[in-house]
Amino acid sequence: MEHLIPAWMLIPFVVMLLCIAVLPLLPKVGEWWEHNLHKLYVSLILGVPVGIWLCVNGMSHELIHQMIFDYVPFILLLMALFVTTGGICIKGDLVAKPITNTIILGIGWLLASFMGTTGAAMLLIRLVLQTISQRKYKMHTVLFFIAIVANCGGLLSPLGDPPLFLLFQKGASFGWWMQNMFLEWLVTGILLLVVYFLVDTYFYRKEPKENLAADEAQKVSLQFSGLINIVWLLCIIVSTMFINKTYIPAMGGEHAPWYLRLLREWVFIAIIVCSWLTTKKKARTDNNYSWVPILEVACVFVGIFATMTPALMFLEQMKETIQGFISQPWQYVYCTGVLSAFLDNAPTAMVFNSMAPYGDIVGLAADPFLKAISMGAVFFGALTYIGNGPNFMVKSIAEQEGIKMPSFFGYMAKFSLVVCLPIYVIVQLIFIA
Repeated sequence: MEHLIPAWMLIPFVVMLLCIAVLPLLPKVGEWWEHNLHKLYVSLILGVPVGIWLCVNGMSHELIHQMIFDYVPFILLLMALFVTTGGICIKGDLVAKPITNTIILGIGWLLASFMGTTGAAMLLIRLVLQTISQRKYKMHTVLFFIAIVANCGGLLSPLGDPPLFLLFQKGASFGWWMQNMFLEWLVTGILLLVVYFLVDTYFYRKEPKENLAADEAQKVSLQFSGLINIVWLLCIIVSTMFINKTYIPAMGGEHAPWYLRLLREWVFIAIIVCSWLTTKKKARTDNNYSWVPILEVACVFVGIFATMTPALMFLEQMKETIQGFISQPWQYVYCTGVLSAFLDNAPTAMVFNSMAPYGDIVGLAADPFLKAISMGAVFFGALTYIGNGPNFMVKSIAEQEGIKMPSFFGYMAKFSLVVCLPIYVIVQLIFIA
């Protein structure tokens, strides 16, 4: 018999989101929240009762699938990308002129679809922070970096973002997004880069003369170390592409043991170990490498994934009702997008994929519903700090470097809703009816 989720079981998930949004703003409590162990306490306090309730009510399978086969692959892929890119040291301090900063963000945008938004973000965020270190006005560069590199750049391949990989696993061809969403990716990226260039030019003109003089005087040419990690990055890409049930059918067998179903994740662990052992300590030291950002993501998202389980099940059981309200591709853009901003974008994309009218996505041409779901899941992840895994990591690294980042709601009010969302609306109006 199908298990029904009562609406009140969404409360722990809402509370988890409110903790992330509100606790950092409260005096004294904000200092307490800064410690990753305390974030883990909150995740466990909210997530464990949810898990017990699901098990008692015969829904342990859904919980196990969410935590073992969704959360574990999610965090291990992010960790593998974090460790390998954290071992590549791009050392230098370029003159932080608007055109230079725009070029760096543009390179990250180009790389994101082929090494993942997490990989591109972790590879370049430290170079960006070094380059703007003498500037007084820095925060806007990090905000645009999150949108351009950590989110929107990943639209062109299944390697770019987890929801696209899951859609690839469902049957869409590897090159589907490159063939069918190149223009959406191109227009969105160009618009964001142009707006960033204009905003950075405005702030550059407001910079104190002594800051600009220091920026010119402290210029350091680019130096690279830890390049062995490019090999490990390629291993991650190849593993993501080929270690799956499509190429190894036994991984998807109905009675396949858990360790076989997680074969790719065992390879990720091996890559992490190899990257750590083959990278000279100096490369990570020069990179100001720290485990804090990835541990923050792990502690926060374990609570999100646990409390999100009944929320996603509730959404699934409301599928027929939801289909009565959304029937056009453009509606899928915003429904998938808004939920992706506050839930994890990968399972959200899967839910709306199951609701789409195309049924079987194998062999699709330029289906507008698949385009809508892909655009919503990838682009709208930039609307909040929790919309995509790298967002939190970039924020944490920037704060470690002394940049005061906006709060959860401040990020939305000052940036994502006033910069990103209008661009997304323009792109939707042009390409998705």
